[in-house]
Amino acid sequence: QVQLVESGGELVQVGGSLRLSCAASGRTFSPYAMAWFRQAPGKEREFVAALNWSGGSTYYTVAVKGRFTISRDSAKNTVYLQMNSLKPEDTAVYFCAAKTYSSGPSYYAHEYNSWGQGTQVTVSS
Repeated sequence: QVQLVESGGELVQVGGSLRLSCAASGRTFSPYAMAWFRQAPGKEREFVAALNWSGGSTYYTVAVKGRFTISRDSAKNTVYLQMNSLKPEDTAVYFCAAKTYSSGPSYYAHEYNSWGQGTQVTVSS
């Protein structure tokens, strides 16, 4: 059973930066992919970024491309989301997710089988 714990969310000013972390624990951790999703109040959970765990290929939603970077530290079983040039519309609870049953990253939340509890990011203008 994989457990994911996010951290790093906080209140930040418009244009600021944050780095979210997601630490995975479990007897063996070898996902096919990791991803970040976010959910703003009153909205559905949406895809933000994903990473192929073995090859390192990355994927982003258009809204964050060029501003956010997903990366991993395999030795620490940790995935990161570096967020720069933050905007008020980036305000949301950010969740990390692991895909361990089938290969390849996905844009779809239902294809990820392990989730963290979320961390709140608030961008203030």
